[in-house]
Amino acid sequence: MRVTRRAAFGAVLGLAAGSRPLRSSAATRQAAATPPPQPARVPVPPGTLAEFEPLAKRRMTHMAYEFVAAGAGDEITLRENQAAFDRLRLNPRVLVDVSALDTRLTLFGQELEFPILLAPTAYHRVMHAEGEIATVRGAAAAGVTLVASAFATTTIEDMGKAARSPLWFQLYVNKDRGFTRDLVQRAESAGCRALCVTVDSPLSGMRHRERRAGFVLPPGLERSNLKGLAAAGTTRRSAEGTIYNVVLDPALTWKEIEWLRGISRVPVLLKGVLSPDDAVRAAEAGVGLIVSNHGARLLDTVPATIEALPRVADAVAGRVPILMDGGVRRGTDVLKALASGASAVLIGRPYLFGLGAQGADGVTAVVRILRREFEMSMALTGRRSLKEIDRTVLWR
Repeated sequence: MRVTRRAAFGAVLGLAAGSRPLRSSAATRQAAATPPPQPARVPVPPGTLAEFEPLAKRRMTHMAYEFVAAGAGDEITLRENQAAFDRLRLNPRVLVDVSALDTRLTLFGQELEFPILLAPTAYHRVMHAEGEIATVRGAAAAGVTLVASAFATTTIEDMGKAARSPLWFQLYVNKDRGFTRDLVQRAESAGCRALCVTVDSPLSGMRHRERRAGFVLPPGLERSNLKGLAAAGTTRRSAEGTIYNVVLDPALTWKEIEWLRGISRVPVLLKGVLSPDDAVRAAEAGVGLIVSNHGARLLDTVPATIEALPRVADAVAGRVPILMDGGVRRGTDVLKALASGASAVLIGRPYLFGLGAQGADGVTAVVRILRREFEMSMALTGRRSLKEIDRTVLWR
């Protein structure tokens, strides 16, 4: 077979017959220096509660973010609420069959699939256009109970209509007892299954970040559950010169708690208890407890709630259920709270950041992440049910 000079030369260069000749050395160097095209990166969804905060911060107004994130005073207690959890160590057990976990509990006659609730928080429409309705929908998708706030920007009636999971209601006892009675009846008629009376707020706290951000309800938003209450629309700015808030009652005492028990058809809990002495009195009155320092938004340098919880639990000795909030950011925190005497925990800022970042889907995602982490923590400490969680879970 006859071979042409071109074919022979091409064979030496490694080219097949009829192929194009090699590019110049300059072209070769340019091609080598050009990186191959990269596939488009798919955003990774948040995998921890902490990852929602920067997302929410970018999407919320500065005023809204500061309102959610701020604590009282120098924010010492705000930092301690989380730091105190971090100081607790867990005591893992091995060679335990944890192939099936039971996280169910009964709380005030209500069946819960897991010991996590959403704490009452104000003004959801400041964080997201759909506000409390988005929160209600996100809670329903996650199967979690929401404690609706008296300071919501949506009426409890509208929240009740949208709800597909249980609602509780948070109440501030107002000086106008007739209005307070009506609000209790409205909450019960809307389907709320428990009444959480905030008792740690005879007045508002010193939230300097919130003040510097100039927080005020934007035009078109209002305290929807407080319509008809005298001075309900008064802002903190208009009350300068006095430490008192026109909506809160600094004269609230145990007498009003007895009155509320008398008019309420649902269980009553006191939210904001840190003192064992107060807890004992509450247990004697037959009301439930939420160990809370109001998210560190009232009085700075009080104890972290996880530090106060064991003392309260010891004083109550199982006579009434105890819940707690403040600083819960991980499933390990839920486990530590239950090991310290709580029946369940509530979260606040994490689901607000979920709401601000992704609306209803963000609320759902926050709860699901925390629930999954809690179940993992149970399994890795050898606890198959909530009944097996006690103080031996903690490393002593």
